[in-house]
Amino acid sequence: MANRTRSLLSPAAALPPNYGIDAPGVIRNLLVIGGLCVVIWSTAFLGLWSGVLAVPKIAGIELRFPLRDAAFWTSLGLIGMALWMMWDSKVGKIRGRERLLDQIGWTGKERVLDVGCGRGLMLVGVAKRLTTGEATGIDIWQAEDLSGNRPESTLENARREGVAERVAVQTADMREIPFPDGTFDVVVSCAAIHNIYSSDGRAAAIEEISRVLRSGGQAVIDDIRHGREYARVFERNGCSVRQTGSAAAALFLGLVTFGSLRPATLFVRKPV
Repeated sequence: MANRTRSLLSPAAALPPNYGIDAPGVIRNLLVIGGLCVVIWSTAFLGLWSGVLAVPKIAGIELRFPLRDAAFWTSLGLIGMALWMMWDSKVGKIRGRERLLDQIGWTGKERVLDVGCGRGLMLVGVAKRLTTGEATGIDIWQAEDLSGNRPESTLENARREGVAERVAVQTADMREIPFPDGTFDVVVSCAAIHNIYSSDGRAAAIEEISRVLRSGGQAVIDDIRHGREYARVFERNGCSVRQTGSAAAALFLGLVTFGSLRPATLFVRKPV
């Protein structure tokens, strides 16, 4: 049976919330490879080697690769991406959360589910907008997706933000959400569903979100890829979908990250 935990700590906040670093392993790899590129460029710049990699002749043809210049621009790109990811983890995603949640017409009485809540970024943002409602988060707490990802961190952030009495967390897989049909007025999910690697698994998660939404309920799904796939599954389950975001920005990020980032935000409504 899923383990349900409620925060009973004092809402007094002495420290700022800490929502962790997203994809810490990716950031580490970007910095390591970027650092190696800096070493290649700097040693060539100082004259310790030519900066050109020459491959022995094959059929009378010699191949020469100008590694110094390539390493310089590659290091800028990799290290710049790592720094942006760290900034976004600490500052950008909080601003983005507010923009997303501001687009829902809150009454304060909603029962809300955060799918893949992590350390509570969306969950706490929702709870701030509630009065008599309740925000519940589910996650399986994978540390490779978010640094310090565990339920205690989520509840601590709720305490620091003064909303502990309106927040609960539960260990559960989004492909098998442990709530009855039509339980929630609003479902939110931010940068979580893509962590399911199979398309069938992601479809199961979207179907579960559709199932636990009440008639007339809303869902907001913000993710770094698979937006069109999610939209198709929601529509197959009878929901209407509005997708937002800059197509130009999505195209740019897709090109510079070789298709790894294709961000999309879906606003979903279940029919009455």
